[in-house]
Amino acid sequence: MANYYSDIEELKYHLNNPMMKRIVELKERDFRDKDEFDYAPVDYADAMDSYDKVLDIVGDITANVIAPNAEGVDAEGPHCENGRVTYASGTKENLETMIKAGMNGMTMPRKYNGLNLPNVVYTIANEMVSAGDAGFENIWSLQDCIETLYEFGDEDQHKRFIPRVCAGETMSMDLTEPDAGSDLQSVMLKATFDEENNCWRLNGVKRFITNGDSDIHLVLARSEEGTRDGRGLSMFIYDKRDGGVDVRRIENKMGIHGSPTCELVYKNARAELCGSRKMGLIKYVMALMNGARLGIAAQSVGISQAAYNEALAYAKDRQQFGKEIINFPAVYDMLATIKAKLDAGRALLYQTARYVDIYKALDDIARERKLTPEERAEQKKFAKLADAFTPLAKGMNSEYANQNSYDCIQVHGGSGFMLEYACQRLYRDARITSIYEGTTQLQTVAAIRYVTNGSYIATIREFESVPVLPEYEGYMNRIKEMANKFDACTNAVKEANDQELLDIVARRLMEMAADVIMCHLLIQDATNRPDLFGKSLNVFVNYAESEVEKHFNFIRKFDSAQLDSYRQ
Repeated sequence: MANYYSDIEELKYHLNNPMMKRIVELKERDFRDKDEFDYAPVDYADAMDSYDKVLDIVGDITANVIAPNAEGVDAEGPHCENGRVTYASGTKENLETMIKAGMNGMTMPRKYNGLNLPNVVYTIANEMVSAGDAGFENIWSLQDCIETLYEFGDEDQHKRFIPRVCAGETMSMDLTEPDAGSDLQSVMLKATFDEENNCWRLNGVKRFITNGDSDIHLVLARSEEGTRDGRGLSMFIYDKRDGGVDVRRIENKMGIHGSPTCELVYKNARAELCGSRKMGLIKYVMALMNGARLGIAAQSVGISQAAYNEALAYAKDRQQFGKEIINFPAVYDMLATIKAKLDAGRALLYQTARYVDIYKALDDIARERKLTPEERAEQKKFAKLADAFTPLAKGMNSEYANQNSYDCIQVHGGSGFMLEYACQRLYRDARITSIYEGTTQLQTVAAIRYVTNGSYIATIREFESVPVLPEYEGYMNRIKEMANKFDACTNAVKEANDQELLDIVARRLMEMAADVIMCHLLIQDATNRPDLFGKSLNVFVNYAESEVEKHFNFIRKFDSAQLDSYRQ
């Protein structure tokens, strides 16, 4: 029987990274739960075995329930009637199966009935579910919103809401509005305090809300009358049981059809404050979005894996001119490039997830006791790395998902344009990944300060000291030369001291940094498992080298005098 976990050896490889020892140590707090919860691990080996078993369950459900339902869900989609959403029949089955298997509240502490899994494990599960059906992953993975409530809510809110999510209730984050998309400081949904009932009331409209008829909502609203910027926004918790919010319509989208994207009307809806007033955008949404962006990176890798699977299977089966098309260089070049981008992007995804795990676990420990100076330094280091790597992971993998699903159709030829083949659904689903939770252009905005302040090049130089196999020294020298070109371009742009020039070349600088970092991560993986990653290393270094050279040639020949040519 197929299994999306055990069938993909690369996933087990990334689960068993050496950094997991520190992650488990921090997450399990010296395995203190073992005496209270019978499902808590007793040591590191037991924890890793537990993670492996959980992922095997998700892999089985994805292969044998979620993926077989994907085409039907895509065709049926959700429905809206009388202000409420009804999921497609396949989506209902998917949710019920995941709930029965206990695959909710995955990262939450056991005292709230969660599984207390590291982010790495949850991210692997996210990737697998996305490979089965990216639209369903949107619904299931929004359980991750509970991380923000756990981080900033009070203990009473923890006790009331977290167990419900662990039991399978759904969540959404209600941020965007008709006039506030990427510019969230323009949010105008009004929050007023109801003195008589000791609660907040929300009024206004939210648009493009994924899973908008969920059970529990995190809502960004304007609590400070007379303000028009981010300092007047707060985060609220809305419980659907209290009523007051209707779904006006479900958007008619190009892809991810199983995921209802809703326009919501708030009519004096009862809500409660999450955290402190005026910190909604400045602090809480930033934390919420970083988690969501890592989730979209996982979704993107899942789509790339599915695209590779479909393209490879078709190329092996389809014959032209008397032989399978996989034997034609034009085809196996596309397949090799898809696989190389998949392996490189996945390496970046899980490196980021590991950074997130360490700093978040230390944040959690800091709520219980004062961190030691060594722990504070570790927390600061990995928080910075996570913040720097997240826009790269989201930006690059979402672009790769689009490219890989495009090439998957190309491998299929004319058949790829036909609706009976899954590749067209993957292509439609992939398109949104480089738009929502921050466009690739906004990921560039988030990343560029780590270009200009030297963080990326410093990390790259650290990677250069990591030992590799002797036969890979040639690759290492080529990667070092790419880094030199990135560093030279960065310095040249900084010396020009022209903000508009920096803005127009920013994405190229970000991509150069990401290409070099992914090369390093891939050469490390190939050193550990040449049988698993050796081919992709060769293909990706060739690919990255050409990309870096392209950007290098553009930036070194570009100056402020050319900017007028780009203004329309």
